[in-house]
Amino acid sequence: MGATKTDLFTKKQNELAKMAKAIAHPARIAILQQLIKTNACICGNLVNELGLAQPTISQHLKELKLAGIIQGTVEGTSVCYCIDPKVWQKYQQFFNDFFVAVNELAEGGCC
Repeated sequence: MGATKTDLFTKKQNELAKMAKAIAHPARIAILQQLIKTNACICGNLVNELGLAQPTISQHLKELKLAGIIQGTVEGTSVCYCIDPKVWQKYQQFFNDFFVAVNELAEGGCC
């Protein structure tokens, strides 16, 4: 989506698309699942857990952080990451609202 086209959509639509794009890679899903499973900040063990190269994981963490889904804190020479609970809850509500609307449509029949 071009930068000039985002103004055609609501803020909520743009945020939902941003979230969907951020999690639209299996490595990012795996990273998020690991962060959720651990339920704590993770510093360096994602490489061991996921079997991906450090630069690959760093790039995916960067994308997740840019979307606001995760937050990072510097601890010594490492950056520790965890889910941002406020943003996670907001996006969870966005997706719930989206799927409820689709389910209501399906109940009424289509085509």
